[in-house]
Amino acid sequence: MIWFKAYSLEKIKEVMETNMVHHLGIEITAIGEDYLEGTMPVDNRTHQPLHILHGGASVVLAESLGSIAANLVIDNDKYIAVGLDVNASHIKTVRNGYVKATARAKHIGRTTQIWSIDITTPSGSLVCQSRLTMAVLEKGRKSMGFQDLNV
Repeated sequence: MIWFKAYSLEKIKEVMETNMVHHLGIEITAIGEDYLEGTMPVDNRTHQPLHILHGGASVVLAESLGSIAANLVIDNDKYIAVGLDVNASHIKTVRNGYVKATARAKHIGRTTQIWSIDITTPSGSLVCQSRLTMAVLEKGRKSMGFQDLNV
């Protein structure tokens, strides 16, 4: 297991109730030994003017899952992880339903982390592939609330 401690899915969801993740309907659906999964609806909240999934919404999904995962692998009493760089390759359009994202670590270092996030359709077709680089900083700034994930 790559996580700093055993986190419950319910506690992770609680941290996400009052931010952009909640507004876009993103849900954290699974935490595995080495991955974090979530879903996002493809609807009026996430459409662009052509009524297809907005690339920016895909980036929000990717960065959200990667950021959450990055904070789950560190000691939140001492450190926070914040986004440093994100990129995304948009591969397939989606008009409705939902997309699923899976975040997996490519590098977990003392000061940086790199996460790969694949966004797919329910049938598994790749919609977007994203890479997220996170900076790990010593605590002293307001944390994301992960220190409250007592399990």
